[in-house]
Amino acid sequence: MAAQEAAEASGLMPLDYLLSVMRDEGNDTALRVDAAHKAAPFLHPKLSSVQQAVTFPNGDPLGEFLQDIARNGRRFGQDDA
Repeated sequence: MAAQEAAEASGLMPLDYLLSVMRDEGNDTALRVDAAHKAAPFLHPKLSSVQQAVTFPNGDPLGEFLQDIARNGRRFGQDDA
């Protein structure tokens, strides 16, 4: 905790430093891109996928319809043959 408090007291946190390097047009482009690459996950985190399971009570017409679609690949409005 002391290291974080010292860094905060200095007014320049690692992310702030990376952003200052990225924004400095006097720096080499490769250095600026590297700083942007390293700062990006802190500003634009990747989204994670979420799996959702839905259950319906037995005999529920909507549940049966959706399960039929999942099993057979039926599309909405397709006639039964």
